Amino acid sequence: MESTAIQEKIPCLDLRVQHQKIKQEVFEAFERVYESTAFSGGLFVEDFEKDFSAFCQTQYAVGVNNGTSALHLAMLALGIGVGDEVIVPANTFIATAWGVTYTGATPVFVDCTSDTWQIDASKIEQMITPRTKAIIGVHLYGQPFNVEALLTICQKYSLFLLEDAAQAQGAKYKGTLAGGFGEMACFSFYPGKNLGACGEAGGITTNNEAYYKHLLSLRNHGSTVRYYHDEVGFNMRMGGLEGASLKVKLKYLPDWNSRRREIAKRYQEELSNPHLQLQTQPAWAESVYHLFVITTKDRDGLMKYLNENNIYPGLHYPVPCHLQKAYEHLDYKVGDCPNAEYLASHCLSLPMYAELTDDKVSYVIDVLNGYNNA
Repeated sequence: MESTAIQEKIPCLDLRVQHQKIKQEVFEAFERVYESTAFSGGLFVEDFEKDFSAFCQTQYAVGVNNGTSALHLAMLALGIGVGDEVIVPANTFIATAWGVTYTGATPVFVDCTSDTWQIDASKIEQMITPRTKAIIGVHLYGQPFNVEALLTICQKYSLFLLEDAAQAQGAKYKGTLAGGFGEMACFSFYPGKNLGACGEAGGITTNNEAYYKHLLSLRNHGSTVRYYHDEVGFNMRMGGLEGASLKVKLKYLPDWNSRRREIAKRYQEELSNPHLQLQTQPAWAESVYHLFVITTKDRDGLMKYLNENNIYPGLHYPVPCHLQKAYEHLDYKVGDCPNAEYLASHCLSLPMYAELTDDKVSYVIDVLNGYNNA
């Protein structure tokens, strides 16, 4: 049954409805921050850290100023630095690689599979050298990577496993929540994430007390006692307003993720256009669908067609990491990671947010099923 035409624009993401629904609750939390003037770190960040570690079922959580800093500090806590190498997926947001580069280490990019678009575990071992210290697995678009496959390689070569869970708050691998599989897991609470702060924020979860204590020092100028600095540290604390907004939003996250899964299920079951390829969902992966990505032969043609029908998809990501200008000194060439390169030039992200109405989902599906790029 076809849906009626919708005149208003349907973006890839629209945060306004979510924020209007919880505005009063968030503003009341902001009032408490103002009254206590706990704007940098402090009680409201600590409260969120406790809630988030409980949510992820990990022993510890450390709030920081953004997800990129989380990756940077996690690398430092692992002791990674100049001369070291870290395996990184070619198909990910660039911040995954920044965390490695900021320490002076070198990211070594590995292609993704052609179906899940996650790092291809079968191609990792050939990239390992005596300098390799860790593998970063990315729970891409909210879908867990093959944790056991990467853990097996890490154990074989005595490497660290780090989870980039920036897009995966609440995702599960074989029934277990993301955040506790590796040495540490790094989260982004950028406003557009499934769990997004009112501002910039990030976090790190771990079950290792030594890492936890080191991270507390690193984010706070290398200090555990005020004005005494035991190492070179950073000013990467989470703000009180961000912590307060995240604490409010965390209790809504399971429902928001559930709605995203409902929308994704409709896309998966009702999109019948043979010109579209969807991300393969392994049985062991329970995604939270931060993004719902598809590929098609003529990406630009499909984008133009959707825009003409008031649908505005996203683009994640148009240039794979190994071909970014920032990494041209590493001498990667076109063809080194063909699956990631194909994805970069053929992918689109469909509208996906918990407040997307059934009528709008139906409209997006009908429009996509009507597309013909022959």
